[in-house]
Amino acid sequence: MVTESPQRRKVLDLLRTAPGPLGVTEAAGRLGVHPNTVRFHLDALVAEGRAERTAEAPSGPGRPRAVYTARPGMDRGGTRGYRLLARMLLGRWASADPAEARAEAMETGRGWGRLLVDPLPPHERPTAERSAARLVALLDDLGFAPRPEGADAPGAAPRRVRLGHCPFLELAEEHGSLVCPLHLGLMQGALSGLGAPLTATGLEPFAEPDSCLAHLTEVPGGPQKE
Repeated sequence: MVTESPQRRKVLDLLRTAPGPLGVTEAAGRLGVHPNTVRFHLDALVAEGRAERTAEAPSGPGRPRAVYTARPGMDRGGTRGYRLLARMLLGRWASADPAEARAEAMETGRGWGRLLVDPLPPHERPTAERSAARLVALLDDLGFAPRPEGADAPGAAPRRVRLGHCPFLELAEEHGSLVCPLHLGLMQGALSGLGAPLTATGLEPFAEPDSCLAHLTEVPGGPQKE
């Protein structure tokens, strides 16, 4: 949740209710604060795209005065409720048949895994080692804090990936039967999208108090087919 400065909210509200553009001194007078304080918040609102700064036509000699107006449209500076939205959607999913819900979660994860993984260069064969490295990079980008483990030899693919952080922790604690299959499907989809000769065969949620554990297995017969 984003916490907004109360003073900045007052400045924005003033711009929204003003009958016309306001200069720094005029806004400061209406709010009863120092002009430098108002200028700071006005410049921040402009940088955030929530206010516009224009030069007022001069009525005499001297530089034109900078004036500010609120940008039209819905305020983008308020709080967000994405976690609540996720809980609502997962709650609806959880009310379905458990086996069907798990299968749908897995398939959704696979689709997103194929979409999100960075492909290998065209001239590179999708070896187990290279594909695992791409998978670990994706998991790292998504915030899982992955640590590959259990390679049989130097340069070999890991047999496990330890996930030291869950970017959806609260949701996983509440709806683990859906969120964890979604994560497993994402890993499977990423490896499938690479045509990798290995796949993710299982995910142990909270295998240890501080981590989950994903298991990787090489696929007999070579790379997976899309």
